Amino acid sequence: RQEAALQAIAQKFIAQHKGDAVKALKEMIVLNGHLQERLDAVEGRRRATR
Repeated sequence: RQEAALQAIAQKFIAQHKGDAVKALKEMIVLNGHLQERLDAVEGRRRATR
């Protein structure tokens, strides 16, 4: 069930990039990088308040 949900999400994401899987993958990498930066910033604030 989880695999089917992931497959559906992946297909939708690729469709948003006009079927270009490489372009979709590049966008995913960029988005993950932005999310990691935000997580790192939150983690840094937590450490600063201890």
